[in-house]
Amino acid sequence: MYPIRQQFGFGFVCASRSSVVEPVQLHSNGNSDHTPKKSSESSLILIRHGESLWNEKNLFTGCVDVPLTPKGVEEAIEAGKRICSIPIDVIFTSSLIRAQMTAMLAMMQHRRKKVPIIVHNESEQAHLWSQVYSEETRKQSIPVITAWQLNERMYGELQGLNKQETADRFGNEQVHKWRRSYDIPPPNGESLEMCAERAVAYFKEHVVPQLTAGKHVMIAAHGNSLRSIIMQLDKLTSQEVISLELSTGIPMLYIFKEGKFIRRGSPVGPSEASVCAYTRKLAQYRQKLDSMV
Repeated sequence: MYPIRQQFGFGFVCASRSSVVEPVQLHSNGNSDHTPKKSSESSLILIRHGESLWNEKNLFTGCVDVPLTPKGVEEAIEAGKRICSIPIDVIFTSSLIRAQMTAMLAMMQHRRKKVPIIVHNESEQAHLWSQVYSEETRKQSIPVITAWQLNERMYGELQGLNKQETADRFGNEQVHKWRRSYDIPPPNGESLEMCAERAVAYFKEHVVPQLTAGKHVMIAAHGNSLRSIIMQLDKLTSQEVISLELSTGIPMLYIFKEGKFIRRGSPVGPSEASVCAYTRKLAQYRQKLDSMV
């Protein structure tokens, strides 16, 4: 696709006190198979959600909250099979159900068999009522953090409209500008640039500190929010990113090492030997899973 740029300028950003889940908190709750104080390497998995009901109907979806189709469910399951031997300590998703369904269905395929549990910090009562009081249960769980900042680009007045009918009404050129330009928003909606501002800021403040602490992270989100993050990881220009296509339900693996992100592409499948031979640590993790069978 594009050449891999390994340097990532904000690799050592520290989490603010407002961070939803601090790396130390995850460590103390025992939610990871890997608990060193510092790690020289961690994994980042990005997954665009499976096909949604409005994808199927060719409608502009944006921030409208619609679920997956049966095909989307199968795509999420297949994505999970591809990453079933890669360690995952914490999951981030958008606040939209199609991304959350994808994350949950994918994790059901993981060989470690940990249970993904959505963290409820929206209020003090929600936090209190969702507490887990068994240390053993916490060790067999993976926290799932939901964030609106990872939502799909808000398409404004286009949301719910049929894409072909919209093109017939406004012209292909105008609709193409709304959909594919970097800085032109649809009426009362977001441009890709505006989406990138919130998604990348969240990634820097909340996700990078987890990776720096040695946690292995999965993000299940959307075409434009993930495109924005990849733009930063691979140092793409605004012209390169608008032509970047992300297929539904196809995971992308990055290795975070010494403040740098190294793209490793999409794992082919659980039986593919090279899936966990990207690094020695991933190979060792797979061997550990094999010994548990």
